[in-house]
Amino acid sequence: MTTPLIVVVTTGGTIASTVDADGVSSPTLGGGALVGAAAEAAGVRVRVVEALRVDSSTLTLDDAWTVVSAVHDALDDPDVAGVVVLHGTDSLEETAYLLDLHHDDARPVVLTGSQRTADHPDTDAPANVQHALRSAVSSTGVVIAFGGVLVPAAGAAKRHTTDLVAFAAPDAPLPHVPLATADGPWPRVDVVAGHPGMDGMLLDACVAAGSRGIVLQGLGSGNATPAVVAAVARARHAGVAVVLTTRVPAGPVATTYGDGGGGADLAAAGAVPAGRLKAGQARVLLAALLRVGVDVGEGFAARG
Repeated sequence: MTTPLIVVVTTGGTIASTVDADGVSSPTLGGGALVGAAAEAAGVRVRVVEALRVDSSTLTLDDAWTVVSAVHDALDDPDVAGVVVLHGTDSLEETAYLLDLHHDDARPVVLTGSQRTADHPDTDAPANVQHALRSAVSSTGVVIAFGGVLVPAAGAAKRHTTDLVAFAAPDAPLPHVPLATADGPWPRVDVVAGHPGMDGMLLDACVAAGSRGIVLQGLGSGNATPAVVAAVARARHAGVAVVLTTRVPAGPVATTYGDGGGGADLAAAGAVPAGRLKAGQARVLLAALLRVGVDVGEGFAARG
């Protein structure tokens, strides 16, 4: 029986980081140093592709697309059984969802990282890499393997800053509807966090800065204020797409509240409900829909 071949795409992050004399961590390790022993323990062959070596908090959509392209290139080889992406945890859920949106292959793509640096005396990196490599043979779709738990990419969110079980799954699986790819620059899409008594200044500023899309992180099930509703209407009049999500960790947006600033008023002003997608992944979907020219309302209705 042939030993499965897994392509490992590395991007940096904590899993590739070491701590310097001042106690500051930064990504210093190449992919080869991260997978050798884990590959043997997982019973797979590996081919390492270093796509990036950065802190994931700095990733742009262009950078994330570099990762998507590296995964697609790997899957062009019919001998490859699956792909593992080693990634920083700060934006792992965004890259995972961008991969999920553009994955139309029977073979799995598994993302992992670590909460502790590679040189930490009790690092979680080797166990996570080994889990990811095994999952790249046995799982399906785009998933996150972390802390012994396997989480679907769509709807996933980092649930804790330091806990070794870092990622939570959505309360129920989200639909997987692949999206066509497109060339050209990524549109600017901003995230605005709502708060009680908020005015419309931040939304107006996004429009003035050239945003083509805004994700509004509302309160409760997706609510704001009359001033925000007015700003949403101004943004839509200017041709800027607005998507409504919520700061609540679980559950969908519900456009049922009124009183001038509720979700029903925001929807009437042109905001599109994000369903169960939270702000980070809603931003990725909105940018991808705008880039490919798909109707935003239809795109979120199919995937949120």
